[in-house]
Amino acid sequence: MNPVFRKLQVSVTQQALVLNQALTLCRATPSIQHPVWASVNERQYKTMPTHGIGRWKHLLPKEVPKKKKDTTQKKQIIAATDTAYGTLNVKVSGYDMTLVEHYSQYIHNLCNRLGIKVAECYALPTKTTEVMLMQEQGTKMYVDATLKTHERVVQLSSLNASLCPVFMDVLLNNQPEGVQLSVKEHTEADFQARFKGRPELEGLIAQMNQ
Repeated sequence: MNPVFRKLQVSVTQQALVLNQALTLCRATPSIQHPVWASVNERQYKTMPTHGIGRWKHLLPKEVPKKKKDTTQKKQIIAATDTAYGTLNVKVSGYDMTLVEHYSQYIHNLCNRLGIKVAECYALPTKTTEVMLMQEQGTKMYVDATLKTHERVVQLSSLNASLCPVFMDVLLNNQPEGVQLSVKEHTEADFQARFKGRPELEGLIAQMNQ
């Protein structure tokens, strides 16, 4: 026989033996279920530990707890001296909220440049005024317009008496049209004016005190 054919016959027999051994091993060993081969109803991860799968809150940065807003407390009124004023209220009011707000910011910036100590800045409750008109033939009146007065207060403390004329001169020269400016000493009534009145609550308190 040709030696080439003998070599081919030997190689074919060896391959057949290898395949037979592989088949016997596959039959002897238990079948390993693969996720692709497994049925849809079987859950392969049922007995496996999760190790925090699905938790995401620990990945977020820790939030700083919000501070509660402090209630407005009454401050001590500084008395005037020979060389300086006490607590003064620079009050700005007008119908245009934009002009009032910008002018109060200008006053605050001017105080910072001149070295005047600003205790605080706050807004007073908006006042509403209704303009009523009477009909030409009749006695009934109707509302023609509603005006809203916006007020801002820049509170100063220990204003130098020698600097006050210069400060007021600059304020009056830069006062916009339609904006009123007033300067007065701070009193307890000014502090109470910062809060809106509650007639119902005041009536209940009066009944309780009787």
